[in-house]
Amino acid sequence: MSNIVSTINKDAKIAVLAGGMSSEKDVSMRSGKGCLDALQRLGYKNSELVVVDTDIASKLKSYDYAFNALHGKYGEDGCIQGILEILKIPYTGCGVMASSVCMNKEFTKRILSTCPDIPMAKSAFVRKGDDIFEKTKDLKYPLFVKPVSEGSSFGMTKVDKKDDLKSAYETAAKYNDDVLVEEFINGFFVTVGVLEKEGKPFATEILEIRPKNEWYDFEAKYTNGMSEFICPANLSAEVTKKVKEVAVKAFETAGCRGVSRIDFMMMDDIPYCLEINTSPGMTTVSDLPAQAKAMGIDYDNLVQLILNSAGLNK
Repeated sequence: MSNIVSTINKDAKIAVLAGGMSSEKDVSMRSGKGCLDALQRLGYKNSELVVVDTDIASKLKSYDYAFNALHGKYGEDGCIQGILEILKIPYTGCGVMASSVCMNKEFTKRILSTCPDIPMAKSAFVRKGDDIFEKTKDLKYPLFVKPVSEGSSFGMTKVDKKDDLKSAYETAAKYNDDVLVEEFINGFFVTVGVLEKEGKPFATEILEIRPKNEWYDFEAKYTNGMSEFICPANLSAEVTKKVKEVAVKAFETAGCRGVSRIDFMMMDDIPYCLEINTSPGMTTVSDLPAQAKAMGIDYDNLVQLILNSAGLNK
């Protein structure tokens, strides 16, 4: 793909939002610094890194645009998006509603379930005070137990037998009161970026990930050498087309804009949708830059594409 044409004035003052107050703060700082460097190379000399804290509203008042490089709570769940809406600052990525919905894995599944073309694993939603054994009695082991609103695989546990279920629930509940329990899909992990050009969503190449750990946990995600990346994924042309179509359908069904990354488990050529990440990592080892690069979009042009989405999320 040729260089992406800017739709943003090069003299605009751009705040690259990074850090934040979630468990993904450190990853966000790495994403933010990478995006800032790219913006500077692209000619946006008035772009600056803004570290997000409880005083963020006052910090932002002098900026024309916000480039959201936050991950996790407060940055990916509609909170920072709401502040930016109040301040009338155009921002990149998804709006308040899609950000809020997609941050919650259970409500993402409820929205996506309205579309019969999006396969998903059988699951149970466990609220604080629920009997986890009763709620999960119809699920088949092994299971994945995860917080409903956490990223980077924090709090996730694979459970092979009933005796370990309560401990896994308690681990997840340290992050969120609400917990999602899903049947384990014995397949392999793929992830697809969805971007927009001139308001039209399109899927990136599919990235297949073979972690050296048992599953794609935090260490495998953010440590060089801990995962094997295959891009484009080792899928037939027919299945590749299907996965990309499901990714774009999920993006549209959830009301996403600008940029997202859709995660799947593949089994028997069926892409089971796991979650939608509305503010994907932009570090040197993150998935989205690798997916974009495989289709001819280098890091700087990826940042330009995302920047161009500022203001589309109304």
